[in-house]
Amino acid sequence: MASNTPVNGQITDSVSQANVQVLGAAPATGMGTVYQSLGHSTGLLFESAVAQQQQLGIAAQAAANQGVIQIYTVNTMASVAAASKIAQSDTPNQVLTTRSALMATDQIL
Repeated sequence: MASNTPVNGQITDSVSQANVQVLGAAPATGMGTVYQSLGHSTGLLFESAVAQQQQLGIAAQAAANQGVIQIYTVNTMASVAAASKIAQSDTPNQVLTTRSALMATDQIL
């Protein structure tokens, strides 16, 4: 029991025991918090890994799709090169001028 105080000795004993209980439970509570944080962090790690795998799968599918498209368009690559050369020349301007002239004559007639 506690020494003589103006408060009843049973009350001081119960308060002392409660304080000891809190101090005794503190390490266990702290470790519980640490384990809970560790579990949450590990969950986030795996969630991010799954999301990354999904994104890589989508990127791989897109790359495979582009490869197949290029395989199917091998025969048309020569026409693409020719169209690119025509687009860089002054031929489109001449075609536009001719078309404008034809449209102007259609409106007159």
